[in-house]
Amino acid sequence: MRWRDVKQHKTTHAEKILKKDKIEPTLPYASYGDKIKAFITDTFLISMPIFYAVIYLIFGNREGFQNDMLLGWFYILGPLGIVIILFYFIAGQTPGMKAYDIKVVETKTGEKPSLILSILRFFFFNIVLFSFVGLFASFFREDRRGLHDILSGTSVIKMT
Repeated sequence: MRWRDVKQHKTTHAEKILKKDKIEPTLPYASYGDKIKAFITDTFLISMPIFYAVIYLIFGNREGFQNDMLLGWFYILGPLGIVIILFYFIAGQTPGMKAYDIKVVETKTGEKPSLILSILRFFFFNIVLFSFVGLFASFFREDRRGLHDILSGTSVIKMT
């Protein structure tokens, strides 16, 4: 290739083909709206029954829950974590995600996450959710991955 062509950013047909081969396929990342709608759906389908069971069956009433709130949250997050992690590990998606045709995958392979990544994603999601720090990270990224997705090595994609 001649220096003049390099300087003027001209490439040959063969170089264009080589560049196409080097481009990695990108995942079809889910939209913010689909992720928010799936989260709200999962809140009502999975979380609310657990909340009611803990508050009214274990503590007896709302005042009992308020008296020992730390233990109450432990009773809520334990079963919730088990259910969500199993959904991620077995199907790659929760019922809310299934309703909006999105799923969780490993970013590197595009396959459903392993058990370890499912546990990490749930753990990091709760930290991010309660701290509000990482919720806004996805707005500054082209791939729309939140801090919990970055830390766990997962992505939420649109099913095709």
